[in-house]
Amino acid sequence: MSSDKKPVAPERTAAEQQMRRPVQIAGVTIQPRDASEDVALPAVAAPAPVPVIGQHCGLVAIVGKPNVGKSTLLNALVGQKISITSRKAQTTRHRITGIRTQGVSQYVFVDTPGFQTIHGTALNKSLNKTVVGAVSDVDLVLFVVEAGSFTTADAKVLALLKPGIPVLLVANKLDNVHRRGDIAPWLREMQERHAFNEFVPMSAKQPKDIERLLGICEKYLPEQAWWHAEDELTDRSEKFLASEMVREKLFRLTGDELPYTSTVVIDKFEEEPGRTAKRMLRIAATIVVEREGHKAMVIGDKGEKLKRIGTETRMELEKLLDAKVFIELWVKVRSGWADDEARVRSFGYE
Repeated sequence: MSSDKKPVAPERTAAEQQMRRPVQIAGVTIQPRDASEDVALPAVAAPAPVPVIGQHCGLVAIVGKPNVGKSTLLNALVGQKISITSRKAQTTRHRITGIRTQGVSQYVFVDTPGFQTIHGTALNKSLNKTVVGAVSDVDLVLFVVEAGSFTTADAKVLALLKPGIPVLLVANKLDNVHRRGDIAPWLREMQERHAFNEFVPMSAKQPKDIERLLGICEKYLPEQAWWHAEDELTDRSEKFLASEMVREKLFRLTGDELPYTSTVVIDKFEEEPGRTAKRMLRIAATIVVEREGHKAMVIGDKGEKLKRIGTETRMELEKLLDAKVFIELWVKVRSGWADDEARVRSFGYE
């Protein structure tokens, strides 16, 4: 056998080829760092466009560490507020489904709690279980990070994603990046971390970016009948939305003073006959905290803080539910509830 025969490079796996192909982002071509090798890589074809015959419907999970803008993104994708937002970590605690029907396509988005890497309480274990369950059986994953940033917490969420499910890297909060030229090397680094199907630098606050993301997601929706009615926005009940709205106002009006271990329980949610065509809802809710000091903080001086929480909740619910709303709020102390599995379940967590 001739000894001067040139060695043949081993074949690359599909994942390696995907990670090493050039990427075009906003007119900038990003090459893999070692693209100067003399081994030619086969061209990777772009995903085939989805046929437009018949209906398309798919489940899209939105995942990421806390406070990267997942709930804001969900609300923008659906076109209406269905997931609460605040600057406090762990604002989202449940699997929230948002539905957007556009043309022949129905997107079923699932917002998830931020994956918790510290404080192994029963509550945090419940939240993490929700995240893992949400990414186990979906058609597409939107992995949301802050543009230009990738932390250990981001890496732990990325490690949860199952192989074989398409993943888009959604680089959110692009408007906070002062030098756009810094994004290209960061995207190259992200390309080497994972075989993302596509990169989407964007801001969830920009309507044109939302439309662009919807167009990209549409390619991954299977051809099948819609799961929900065309005008349906969420599969969550009005009672659930009421509890979430109280919790949002609670977090927004107490800021960082109130620990995250507070929750809301709806004691009464009744529809009563009204004098006009508009519905009338009567709601009673209990805000649960862990200490007497937290209770005083929520009530405020002469009850002003609690009154404001109720007023802002009522106004938001009247707009969301198109109804006249009467709401009563109470505050109770349940010491250690967040580390009591039975009590966590009794408050509606998985």
